[in-house]
Amino acid sequence: MSQTIKSENDLELIAHRGGVVNSQSPENSLKALEEAINKGYYMVEVDVRLTKDGTLITHHDKNFTRYYGEDKSVTAMTWEEIQGLTGDLGQKVLKLETVLAHCEGRIQVMIDNKIQGFEKEAFDEIINLLDRYGLGGEALMIGTEASTEYFTGKIKLSCSIDQLKENVNRNDFNPDNYYLFSGTIQAEDFNWAKEHSVMVVGAVNTWAYAQKNKKETPEETIDKLKQVGVTYFQIDSIYEPFF
Repeated sequence: MSQTIKSENDLELIAHRGGVVNSQSPENSLKALEEAINKGYYMVEVDVRLTKDGTLITHHDKNFTRYYGEDKSVTAMTWEEIQGLTGDLGQKVLKLETVLAHCEGRIQVMIDNKIQGFEKEAFDEIINLLDRYGLGGEALMIGTEASTEYFTGKIKLSCSIDQLKENVNRNDFNPDNYYLFSGTIQAEDFNWAKEHSVMVVGAVNTWAYAQKNKKETPEETIDKLKQVGVTYFQIDSIYEPFF
């Protein structure tokens, strides 16, 4: 590839787990985020959780064992306690606001909402922060069942094709409220989404290929999605060479 990700085919890439993640750039770190920005990714996916004292942070796992060696859950620790953690590559846990401030005017954002249950104050703050840093207009969210109704109409929510076909019957259906999100998008599903003006995003993540029942390679998955017509891809950066 060239130095930047932007391809001749107008494919737009979303950097999974906070940016370009490798042995020197841990997930959800500023280093990984900066690398995604420098490479020209369209969007970065960040994992959002809520601390014991209600602080929004970007962290994938339920606990801090991986990277930080602390076997405590996010919800059991205060922000002050979490600030005392240092990762094995010297990184610190980041507030969501810190990440969004770095994204402002430079890269768009996909929020992976990992907050358990219904937390209205936290959900309000997510929307407020996206708007504050000029990211609300294009932001995407991987949602939860508990938060779906709250976020509907406030941010584009991920859906399966079955969920979309159910949502289209809502009185308040608006295609701008949703996007089709999957690693296995069939031509008929892609065409249905396009006919209904719904955005389509393919997912190609390493965890899927660790499953024993996965029959195809990442490159084969990407080729199939491209052939169907998908132009937005959420990927782990290891798959950059296939774009």
